[in-house]
Amino acid sequence: MRQSFGSVLPEIDPGHQDHRRRTHAPAVERIAGWSARHRKTAVFGWLLLIAAVFAVGQLMGSRNLPSFDPGQAGQAERALQRVAPAQYGSASETVLIQARASGETFRRSARMQQAASQVVAALSALPKGAANIRSPLSPGSGSLVSADGRSALVTFQVLRPSTNADQVIAADQQAVAAVQARQPGLLIAETGDGSIGRAIDNSLNFRQAEATSVPITLILLLVVFGALVAAGIPVLLAISAVMAALALVTISSHWLPVGSSTAEVVLIVGMAVGVDYSLFYLRREREERARGASFPEALRIAAGTSGRAILVSGVTVMIALAGLFLTGIDQFAGIALGTIAVVGIAVAGSLTVLPALMSWLGPRADWGRIPFLGRSRAAGRPSRLWAALVRRMVRHPAIWGGVAAVALLALAAPALGMRLGEPAIDAPRGLAVVRTMNDIQRAFPQSPSPAEVVVTGPGVTGPGVRAAVAALQGRAAAMKGEGEAGGAIREPVTATVAGGGRAGQALVVNVPLAGNGSDTASYDALQRLRTHILPATLGRVPGVSFAVTGDTAQSYDFTRQLHNSTPVVLGLVAALAFVLLLVAFRSLAIPLVSILLNLLSVGAAYGLVTLIFQDGHLQGPLGFTSFGGIISWVPLFMFVFLFGISMDYHVFILSRIRELRARGAATREAVTGGIASSAGVVTSAALIMVAVFSIFATLPLIDLKILGIGTAAAVLIDATVVRGILVPAALSLLGERTWYLPRLLRWLPSR
Repeated sequence: MRQSFGSVLPEIDPGHQDHRRRTHAPAVERIAGWSARHRKTAVFGWLLLIAAVFAVGQLMGSRNLPSFDPGQAGQAERALQRVAPAQYGSASETVLIQARASGETFRRSARMQQAASQVVAALSALPKGAANIRSPLSPGSGSLVSADGRSALVTFQVLRPSTNADQVIAADQQAVAAVQARQPGLLIAETGDGSIGRAIDNSLNFRQAEATSVPITLILLLVVFGALVAAGIPVLLAISAVMAALALVTISSHWLPVGSSTAEVVLIVGMAVGVDYSLFYLRREREERARGASFPEALRIAAGTSGRAILVSGVTVMIALAGLFLTGIDQFAGIALGTIAVVGIAVAGSLTVLPALMSWLGPRADWGRIPFLGRSRAAGRPSRLWAALVRRMVRHPAIWGGVAAVALLALAAPALGMRLGEPAIDAPRGLAVVRTMNDIQRAFPQSPSPAEVVVTGPGVTGPGVRAAVAALQGRAAAMKGEGEAGGAIREPVTATVAGGGRAGQALVVNVPLAGNGSDTASYDALQRLRTHILPATLGRVPGVSFAVTGDTAQSYDFTRQLHNSTPVVLGLVAALAFVLLLVAFRSLAIPLVSILLNLLSVGAAYGLVTLIFQDGHLQGPLGFTSFGGIISWVPLFMFVFLFGISMDYHVFILSRIRELRARGAATREAVTGGIASSAGVVTSAALIMVAVFSIFATLPLIDLKILGIGTAAAVLIDATVVRGILVPAALSLLGERTWYLPRLLRWLPSR
């Protein structure tokens, strides 16, 4: 008769011995034992908990709290959001009117001027479509006509709508398309922040990527376990963790800003760790059964070994992901909370629901075996191939380790020249709105979005402020003759009143900057505007304050904040991981080796993405155009994500090595046996991660491609070169010093 983990313990340790085992066993064993004895309570309780969290999330709904950029740009955004919440977050849109025939110019073409009037009238007629419309027919609008006269622009803003923003943008585009239909001899097309965002959302098709990741994961798990039921357990656990985490993110959106990409990141992380943890647990239980242990005893051993490794690994991952909070960047808050939640839920499910399910199913977990695969995969035997390779490595650790370290350092070397920045347009190639934006940039070269100076305080429309704005306009006119070398600001300098309710008013002064918006010239011009020009004009008006935002300011402040906070994040994450591994393994060498090897694998991933995305290799096959840099937020996110995920494998392998060492094996024997017995599950988990991440590398945005390819490559390197070569080489070189613990720290608990 099949018996549960808890029900047979009296037969193994009768009477007080059973009670003593339950009392003094490690916490993970006690938790697993309780779940096995109360399997219905554990399983149905888990399902009810997931359903309750999901229901609360649906009832509360999401709330789109505004997120602000760091630095002075964020100060300006907060001021504008306070006095004019509708205008804050507005999308800047532009309509290009361009002659198809050579020699036709706007000032001499009646139909181009008529088209401009029709565009303005069509946009003005929309109930919520456009605000702050600027026409090339208006006085002082010379900057809206190109130097050759063949192109003209109509600019406007789409204010933050109370209804669906996608519908508002679509209505604007339909109005412009109607004008294009009446003027076939001209090119009339709309582009801008809102139009490009709408096109990206329609082209990304995240749902397809999400739907693809689950069956691919299930197929790979079928190969790993050779049985349908066993393969389905990790997928179900991962999906339940993702559902609960997304519900918690929805609830937290009432207090934290949550970005649109949070759900996708939570899915990636949740599927990765949820499958990994279940895989570690299930494979260890199968291995113990193959050695002759009864099902309950195999479950107990799996709980005390793999369960402990899951706990240590999960806490390490959460510590690494919590580093995103230290950046002080609003856009990371939702991602940090969601990923920490999904990892924590996956750990809790692995330690409670998984042993309950295994106890309930028993041998039925092997149902649905795949012919010619089920028998070979059922046992979880040690890998003969890895055992043979590791024996060679431990015999010559300096040679093997040196070659592997040099290879990874060579791969990491290009990262020393990594340049952080933002592409002019981060959108898929071939979109109509992207082509229109490129046409505008060719017709109006070096005309970035102007800096937005948000002026607040009493009297923003008074004579003092008007005089200061006039002085700004005079400075821009005076700099016109200085050329690129000295002209920090340019014409036209315009001012618009925002707000006017109980919160007061603000004056938004648009100041065009030198450069192309993202180059050194633009950043120098921004700094000159902030530190010299504005203090000498608006700064002399008593009672008012000002702050500068806009595309250039946002990019500059964001990159600067990342640059300042990254060393803090890296240092604190590494320090906390060191303490955790020190306590977990009671060794001074193991946490040092672990952190160094993790940094090496992350560095190799950095070098690879620098070669591909910054230097432009593989642009054709991967479908992107290099802008000569790496998107500024990607490296930090890659670090915290990869540092945490790579610890999964490291902790699991080291736990097996430590286990053999505790049984009396010499260090080299423990290294060989530990890696050989864990190589199969680590390789399987890595292949599943690589497959899932590679799906997201096929999406059209360059930041998603970098994340997908960078994380997939790093996981593969980590599970093979680092864990298969560098770990045994390092531990073999250290020998018995691997387990050295200073006398000062020997008070640490042994388990």
